[in-house]
Order: sequence, then structure tokens, then C-alpha cells
Amino acid sequence: MSDSTRRRIQAVIEPVLVADGYDLEDLKVSKAGRRTLVRVLVDRDGGANLDAIAAVSRNLSKALDESEAADGPFAASSYTLEVSSPGVDRPLKLPRHWRRNIGRLVEVAVGDDTVSGRIQDADDEGVALLIADQTRTIAYGDLGAGRIQLEFSRSAGNEKKEEG
Repeated sequence: MSDSTRRRIQAVIEPVLVADGYDLEDLKVSKAGRRTLVRVLVDRDGGANLDAIAAVSRNLSKALDESEAADGPFAASSYTLEVSSPGVDRPLKLPRHWRRNIGRLVEVAVGDDTVSGRIQDADDEGVALLIADQTRTIAYGDLGAGRIQLEFSRSAGNEKKEEG
């Protein structure tokens, strides 16, 4: 798909997402036979469950349909819309990605080293990581893309034991 088609679709959907409290994380537009496949990746503070994603999908579909009636980016009903939220394999690059994952274990390049630590805090300047029982604050410019590490041993039952 052309960049102009992608930009036209983004111009239609981004205001809807912002109004619903979401950030557009990614937009992919491709041909799937005669139809156009529009894949939208969204996120927001607090995450999004399936009901929330379904509501966003309905709002985006309505906006795209209305746009099409007014000379939109593709022929009416000739697109398939897929809306989802990022998985744990999404790299943490932006301050909001780090902020939304406070408390999670991550692996990240810091200079020439790769470290694992738990995100303690994140603001517009950098992230505080708990590394080997010491909190280290690192500016975003010094970080590579973080990767969330899956933890199988940290269950809800174990967390209750630690609290009590």
C-alpha cells in the first residue's frame, strides 16, 4: 500500500483513538486479495481488555466507513480491520511503554552491557531499574529497546505470601 493511503487512514483513525484514550502504537496497511487489510495496534494506560478492544474496533470501523462515504482511502466495505494491543514481546522504546510496564522484569542494553532489572519508575527523562537489589536511574538516551521477561515463578499466590 502507498504511504499516502496509510497517512489518509491514520488521519481518520488517530482522532478516534485519542478521543477514546488510546495511543496508536502501529498501523499496517496491506493488500489481501481484493480487500485492504488494516491492522491497528493500540495501547493505553492501564491496558485494554477484549471488551475495550472490541469497542475501539467498532468506533474505528464507523469512522472509516463515514470517511469512505466522503471520498475515503478505499472503496466501501473493501477493507478488513484488525485491532489489537501489544503483546509482551513488543520492545519498550518510548517513555509511555516503560511507564505502562512498571513492576515488570525487563532485559535492556545499557551501553555495551545487557542488564536485567525490574522497572521501579519511569518518567519523561528515564527509567529507574532495580538491578541486583540496587535502584539505578538510566536516561532513555542510554538505553536500548527493553524486552519484557516472562516470569513463571511469580504467581498470584506467591505475591500474597510476600505481602503477608
